[in-house]
Amino acid sequence: MSELLNEEETTKKKRITKERLKELALNLFLVAIGCAINAFATIGILIPNGLSSGGLTGIVRILQKFIPLDFSIMFYAGALTVFIVCWILLGLREARKILVVTIMYPAFLVLFERVDLMLLGEKDIILAAIYVGVVSGIGAGLIFERGYSFGGTDTIAKIIHKKALPFVSLSQILLAIDAVVILSSGFIFGRNIALYALVTQVIFAKTVEIIMYGFDSKLVQVEIITRHDSEIAEYIMEELGRGVTNIEITGVYTGERKNKIVTICSPRESMLIKSFIAKTDRKAFVSVIHVESVWGTGTGFDSLVEKES
Repeated sequence: MSELLNEEETTKKKRITKERLKELALNLFLVAIGCAINAFATIGILIPNGLSSGGLTGIVRILQKFIPLDFSIMFYAGALTVFIVCWILLGLREARKILVVTIMYPAFLVLFERVDLMLLGEKDIILAAIYVGVVSGIGAGLIFERGYSFGGTDTIAKIIHKKALPFVSLSQILLAIDAVVILSSGFIFGRNIALYALVTQVIFAKTVEIIMYGFDSKLVQVEIITRHDSEIAEYIMEELGRGVTNIEITGVYTGERKNKIVTICSPRESMLIKSFIAKTDRKAFVSVIHVESVWGTGTGFDSLVEKES
């Protein structure tokens, strides 16, 4: 009897391992496609048309004015620097989240820079600004949808938030960093380039949302019915910095008592939550509700008092 149970347990473990390997392979494949699309947007559209943007791309574009090196090499150096700093200050667990893209995305930059790709037949800054936003948004949307992250200014913002400005929301810090990068681009490349970079950022953000959630809102409410409520709640609070409500519920049909976790977060964060739940409780029930707006106390939310004034 014990041998039969052991055999069933071994078979179950093998099946779970196989499923996880398949999921990992699919994730890496889609992330690779996303990285390739993003690299093409940068090498084939942005740089040939003399444009800049926010994020680490914009920082490297500015540095190129003073350091005569290829964009791909400088980006690789920047991405690795952010990764190492993230590892030192936030720990290996946080660094793992950006490791795949930190290696894969610059590799595509190096490849496409050698191939000398160009999308537009001739220089057209307006079209280029639009296409960079759309194409890079599609690539980033694929990456974010799989729960992965770029190791750029979003990681820098997280470091600043955790180590220096915990009372300022992560989204506000990230917005400030990107604003500084874009404004600096204006001083280096001219005011028009900064304005085009702003257009690109807006199109990029909207395209990412469309890829992940169609034409839905920027915030979502995630409801999770699970027996592992404490682990999931801890992850949401500690890793994502979001508030959690824990409600005890009873299934009418089964009579079972479980806990329902409710949190409000960004679409990308909901994908990270989904990925964590898939590893923690495969039998959990998760629903995502799109939210038009949120007022009140909470990370990244508008103040209710300000809305009334």
